[in-house]
Amino acid sequence: MIRLGVNVDHVATVRQARRGDVPDPVDAALAAEKAGADSIVAHLREDRRHIQDRDLASLLKRCRRPVNLEMGLAPEIVRIALRSKPWRVTLVPERRQELTTEGGLDVAGRLPRIREAVARFHDRGIGASLFIDPDARQVNAAIAVGARVVELHTGAYAHATGAARRRELSKIAAASKQAAAAGLEVAAGHGLDYDNVGPIAALPEMEELNIGFSIVSRALFEGIGAAVRRMKELLRAARA
Repeated sequence: MIRLGVNVDHVATVRQARRGDVPDPVDAALAAEKAGADSIVAHLREDRRHIQDRDLASLLKRCRRPVNLEMGLAPEIVRIALRSKPWRVTLVPERRQELTTEGGLDVAGRLPRIREAVARFHDRGIGASLFIDPDARQVNAAIAVGARVVELHTGAYAHATGAARRRELSKIAAASKQAAAAGLEVAAGHGLDYDNVGPIAALPEMEELNIGFSIVSRALFEGIGAAVRRMKELLRAARA
């Protein structure tokens, strides 16, 4: 069964609009767990635009499901991750001017630094995943640096339509096969929603999908529990 990781960043985005205490992304994570989430995802950005240090500490203390920490390679964030010891870190590109993560990490262009970071995390017993574009060169680079997991960026697929979407799906399918054949665990995420998730979830190599914005958006009207349960139903249907 394909796993669902629920990203709670955008619950924190709403809270940070007023710099208050609510809504609490940790409460959202606990509700998501209760509804069937298999892991909780949170991105501790260098600019702290949504998830804060206290959120990470509370997630790690209170969540029963594994916590997947998305992060860039800023030295401060690396130190926090090594000290906090989440279940997994997912290394992503990060630029201050972006609205959200745009594109995959250029592992091929940063081999020495990423290899060093992956080794440091593995030495501390922390799984290391790389968020990459569905590109053969980047998959090969992920293998070369010793990653155990790749998360394929699905943004281009999610934003395309018609024949262009089919082409993007083919790229993701090919990258999934390549990574799985090399022994890597395959995950995917970015831009996935209730309408487009099915074909990605149906890929036989796909083991995990990490989804945040669409679940949080639906939760505004239905509640986090109902939003998570509906996404889980779609994942099950795709694999039936």
